[in-house]
Amino acid sequence: MLEPAKLPLFLLASLALLLTPGPAVMYIIARSIDQGRPAGLVSVLSIEVGNFFHVLAATFGLSALLMSSALAFSVVKYLGAAYLIYLGLRKLFSREQAQAAETAPAPRQSYRQIFSQGVLVAVLNPKTALFFLAFLPQFVDRAAGAVPLQMLTLGCIFVLMAIVSDGMYALLAGSLGHWLKTTALWRAEHYVSGGIYVLLGLAAALSDTARN
Repeated sequence: MLEPAKLPLFLLASLALLLTPGPAVMYIIARSIDQGRPAGLVSVLSIEVGNFFHVLAATFGLSALLMSSALAFSVVKYLGAAYLIYLGLRKLFSREQAQAAETAPAPRQSYRQIFSQGVLVAVLNPKTALFFLAFLPQFVDRAAGAVPLQMLTLGCIFVLMAIVSDGMYALLAGSLGHWLKTTALWRAEHYVSGGIYVLLGLAAALSDTARN
């Protein structure tokens, strides 16, 4: 089962990532601004359905590898840490995402269209798949056994937290979205989220993996 000492760290890391606006949050906010809170909440559910698909893929795709050897486990952890750092650095030096969110209004669609589009976008996004492949193994304790159950549990916790945090963004954006997009905090989003990814990757790379 999950190592008690790692669970608080996982919760804090997940919360830091979820509270930082990223591609999914910007998509949700765009829908909320354009079509109101209900559309934003539908987009939240669609994104999290897609995220759960990636959690399952990461769990069953990596479990056999992580249980096969300590070397394989360490390789996956270090590659994951390197990928998280890469995501952070790329975000720090790019503003394309923020500019796109500010200038490209979302077309009006039915709730069914919003849901199906959100699921499809999330499921077919290779960056989301790579994120879960990189993030979840950082908090798995191989020595404790039940690696698939650990990864699935962590993934479910992350998705449940994402529903709450993204839902808050959808509700807030329904009434304050236009104001949010003009604030300095929104414009500096890529610096905040990029820094969090880099710090998380460095922490994972420098953590003691001897027991794993």
